[in-house]
Amino acid sequence: MTLLISTTAAVIATICWYNRKDDLMNLGMLCLMYWGASLMWLVDAVFEYVELREMYFTPALEDMVNDAFLGFAVVVLGLVIWTVVLLIKDPKGSVRTALRRQS
Repeated sequence: MTLLISTTAAVIATICWYNRKDDLMNLGMLCLMYWGASLMWLVDAVFEYVELREMYFTPALEDMVNDAFLGFAVVVLGLVIWTVVLLIKDPKGSVRTALRRQS
């Protein structure tokens, strides 16, 4: 499940990155984070298959739910990191403008 969820997020981020008009939103970083997570889960799946063989294809429901939560947590963590980087870089100057209005 973790591999499926992170790869889906990577594909969606890549499609958004490919269809961008400009690179102000720094979507390339988001793509690289999700593809890196997908590669990590792929390596994990290969090693788990080597260990379990045919039992790999019949996981328990509890294991699938745990993997799904972990996959969604990775996607959310990637979005949080991307958002923090965007707020720090402030490519459109929105944060600077809002801070100037307050002071």
